[in-house]
Amino acid sequence: MFDEAATDMNAVVGTHDVILITLDTLRFDAAASAFAQGQLPVLRRWLPADGFECRHTPASFTYAAHQAFLTGFLPTPARPFARGSAHPRLLALAFAGSESTTRNTFVFSQGANLPEAFAHLGYRTLCIGGVGFFNKQNPLGSVIPDMFQESYWAAQFGVTARHSTEAQVALAIGRLQASEQRVFMLLNVSAIHQPNRHYLDDSPDAEPDDLASHKAALCYVDQALAPLFEALGRRGPAFVILCADHGTTYGEEGYFGHRLAHPAVMNVPYAHFVIPQA
Repeated sequence: MFDEAATDMNAVVGTHDVILITLDTLRFDAAASAFAQGQLPVLRRWLPADGFECRHTPASFTYAAHQAFLTGFLPTPARPFARGSAHPRLLALAFAGSESTTRNTFVFSQGANLPEAFAHLGYRTLCIGGVGFFNKQNPLGSVIPDMFQESYWAAQFGVTARHSTEAQVALAIGRLQASEQRVFMLLNVSAIHQPNRHYLDDSPDAEPDDLASHKAALCYVDQALAPLFEALGRRGPAFVILCADHGTTYGEEGYFGHRLAHPAVMNVPYAHFVIPQA
């Protein structure tokens, strides 16, 4: 388990890059299975021995989940809490009556969202989008990117691009190298989102996406993230939050897709870890 109450974010903010990587549409069961089977060698270096923690996402689709994440409401552990208690948050905006902040929560005094709040502290804020809610091709696709000082989206980052994560990581490394400031970065990884059959089958039209192609996409992402972690180590230190925004269904109880409250959608993998300076 990842214990926010034991993680003093007051010692992180200001001294570390803060990187939020959202593995768009990744189911917890797929992530746990791939980790247990040794299919995620890059992430295994950074995650604890038992891998990802199962958590509940605050929303069932990308836009709503990222709006929550970017105000400090990350996925919460999928286990009961005692009455009158709430899972403590790592990061929070100033908000009267908050029940989920502790002495280890970093509470920002300014800003209506995390990118704005980090910018007030002198961070450079970067968004590298993946799925359509980040494409900046219309007002809706600009809402989240416009929170950041720099935001990027291109077709090669999108859901149909087979090498999308590699392209996103290459840009992320370039922007990290260009910044002399500490960085708050959101990297929305699109590869696991449907369509993902092309990670399993050279003839993607032959069969629909399924849990096997979902896992194959995650294995691709694992390898593609390696250069980013190396670059973060060269800048170091970096505090990395790695989670899915939501999962998806492949026919369970007759459900397909997401934006619905099925456990396969609401149970997501979560981890956070520090990459020290190399």
